[in-house]
Amino acid sequence: QVQLVEVGGGLVQAGGSLRLSCTSSGRTLSNSNMGWFRQAPGKEREFVAGISVLGKRTYYADSVKGRFTISRDNAKNTVFLQIDSLRPEDTAVYSCAKYSTTDGTFRSYYSERLRYDSWGQGTQVTVSA
Repeated sequence: QVQLVEVGGGLVQAGGSLRLSCTSSGRTLSNSNMGWFRQAPGKEREFVAGISVLGKRTYYADSVKGRFTISRDNAKNTVFLQIDSLRPEDTAVYSCAKYSTTDGTFRSYYSERLRYDSWGQGTQVTVSA
């Protein structure tokens, strides 16, 4: 498995922005499809955004479209999540994850938690009203 580390969370006011970063210790992420998920207190972990190996395809949950942007810099072994126009309901622990395969299934199953085989510890995002 890959050790993933997220940074960039914090406390922001509604309408503010954050940029989350995800990198790995050791193994490169440049050959992996990647995703961001979040889990709010008392709720299940939910898909937020996904990005293909070369970054040519991106996917978003309906609740974040137009506000969140996923990107990657394979040279820096990093995946980003730019979060704009934050809302109190975006408050959650945000985790990045590595999709388990590099075959064509990612375009169909990018939002399926069980398809990811490595997870970071997460970074807390708290949005005040």
